[in-house]
Amino acid sequence: MLQKKLPILWSALIAASPFFLLPSLRANADDPWTAKETVQPADFAKELQQEKHPYPTVIYVGVKTLYEGAHIPGAVFYGPGSTEPGLAGLKKFAAALPKNSNVVLYCGCCPLEKCPNLRPAFTVLKDIGFVRLRVLILPTSFNTDWVEKGFPVHQGDNP
Repeated sequence: MLQKKLPILWSALIAASPFFLLPSLRANADDPWTAKETVQPADFAKELQQEKHPYPTVIYVGVKTLYEGAHIPGAVFYGPGSTEPGLAGLKKFAAALPKNSNVVLYCGCCPLEKCPNLRPAFTVLKDIGFVRLRVLILPTSFNTDWVEKGFPVHQGDNP
């Protein structure tokens, strides 16, 4: 009787194995981050209201004109993630941060699936060893998914 149940138990173990779950942990198959390395706008807005130390390091990796128009309060800009100068500025800034810093990247220049900035910026920081790195998920744009939802913004250059 046990011999008949072993194939069923074995199948259940394989199905529950983390190895077989890996594809489902990806936010999207083309994304370099996992679902655990993402944060939703409402959750992040609540997180920003908490008086925690250390406060998350928020990095905008899109274009300067959009950053100046409106960005998350406290967010810093070091160049777009789609350009070599932008990635170089990001690396230079990140070199001064501890690798266990709570870092959140965002762009929102366009729909997330087409964003040319976020994936290269995330990959660069992950490759240099950041272990608490997350991506703010803005499916449509920063304006639609953050500003129009009434989450806090700052206008102008670095606060």
